[in-house]
Amino acid sequence: MARKISQFRRGQVVFSQGDPCTNVFYIQQGGVKLSVLSKTGRGAVVAMLGPGDFFGEACLAGQPVRMGSATTVVDSTVLLVEKEEMVRLLRKHHALADRFIAHMLARNIRIEQDLVDQLSNSTEKRLARTLLLLARCSTHHQPVRAAPPISQSTMAEMVGTTRSRVNFFMKKFERLGFIDYKNGLKVNNSLLTVVLHD
Repeated sequence: MARKISQFRRGQVVFSQGDPCTNVFYIQQGGVKLSVLSKTGRGAVVAMLGPGDFFGEACLAGQPVRMGSATTVVDSTVLLVEKEEMVRLLRKHHALADRFIAHMLARNIRIEQDLVDQLSNSTEKRLARTLLLLARCSTHHQPVRAAPPISQSTMAEMVGTTRSRVNFFMKKFERLGFIDYKNGLKVNNSLLTVVLHD
């Protein structure tokens, strides 16, 4: 089957590092964590994706095996499209091709920003930026947004620090009213002040 919609439970593996790279995925509902594991056993979360995001697109560039793993962070509905079908769709449907290209450019910009963030900013700023990205907050005009369920250990992997440092700053952000843990993690757009502050 060239296209298939699949349901995944929270914490279910969509694909594992080393699996054959044959499909492109599109998140219709839910969220997916992309992670990598080094030969020495050190892991890192490289992206948290949500509805409207593509992933696994490296197969289109000829990558034979998955360079990382994809795991759902909440119950998710994911469209799987075989490589050949995706190529056909991109050639035939210009609107889809435009959307896919925009997605890839945005992802590339995000990777560059992540690298600059990792090299230039303090743990506190990196954590604040990660929380804002998880909640998809980008301006002061957006209301408080809910973030997908995520452990402090996973956040530590994303930020490049320890769980205890994440816990320290999460408590600080909560005390300052930037985040709220009642009924799930909610992120206030005022957290942008931490990222923008020099």
